[in-house]
Amino acid sequence: MSAPLMPEAAAEAAPTAKPAWRAFLRQPSGLLAAAVLAVMVVVALAAPLIADEPVGTGNDVLVGPSGAHWFGTDDLGQDIFAQVVWGTRTSLMIGVAASLIAIVLGTAIGLASAHFRPVDAVGTVVTDVMLALPTLPLMIMLAAIVNPSVWTLTVIIGVFAWPEVARLIRSQGLVVSAMPYIDGARVLGASGWRIVTREILPAVVPLIVVSVLLTASRAVISEAGLSFLGLGDPDSWSWGRILLNAQRSGVVAIAWWQTLFPSLAILLLVLAATVAGMRFNDIRDPRRNGG
Repeated sequence: MSAPLMPEAAAEAAPTAKPAWRAFLRQPSGLLAAAVLAVMVVVALAAPLIADEPVGTGNDVLVGPSGAHWFGTDDLGQDIFAQVVWGTRTSLMIGVAASLIAIVLGTAIGLASAHFRPVDAVGTVVTDVMLALPTLPLMIMLAAIVNPSVWTLTVIIGVFAWPEVARLIRSQGLVVSAMPYIDGARVLGASGWRIVTREILPAVVPLIVVSVLLTASRAVISEAGLSFLGLGDPDSWSWGRILLNAQRSGVVAIAWWQTLFPSLAILLLVLAATVAGMRFNDIRDPRRNGG
């Protein structure tokens, strides 16, 4: 059995940032996933240039996909394509913002638990309790109590998403904390803050990148679920709101396009984010690169 890699050897075996991204983009699945995510970001940013925001009613009621209405229309005559485009903006914004909240909280708690033993005792208990809670019912309860808006949904989803990130970061941080160069930093008088921010944090950055992608995709699913239950922002279009409107109108069986296209948008985003996260994690793992 070969000896485990020392920190210096592992650093040499693992690809640096630019080669890692190049290797990631050379993989067909990674390139395709990145392209799908990039297209969705462009659609979200350029939504006003792509389609007018759906308001009011139209003359073409429950018209199937056609040249005039690519994704068909709903029972009010509103264009489904415009709804999906504007829903992309809201869904992505909630997904990214909730993911950032979860990443910041999870990374801070995970790193502190990995390096500071007194913090670890409390952080582990809090994380385990949060993971044991029934997340969906609690999110439904909170979303029903507070005034429904994009920002309240973002905070609720982000607050309930951090425990998984904290557990992953703590697990990796414990491995890094046991490395000899961390002991060397302590001997040289480095403070705990410096060790966490200068030594441990850079080592877990690849895991943070993967966590951002996966957490954002789960946040989009959570937002769609809450909006479908009528707990989303009634003033903003999202993929979940499109599905809710289809269910409320009672035309799901005859107007299949009203649920198909927002569902495909959710599926594409989640699939692309998951594949991108997995491929990036594979590239950053030296054991998968002949290290």
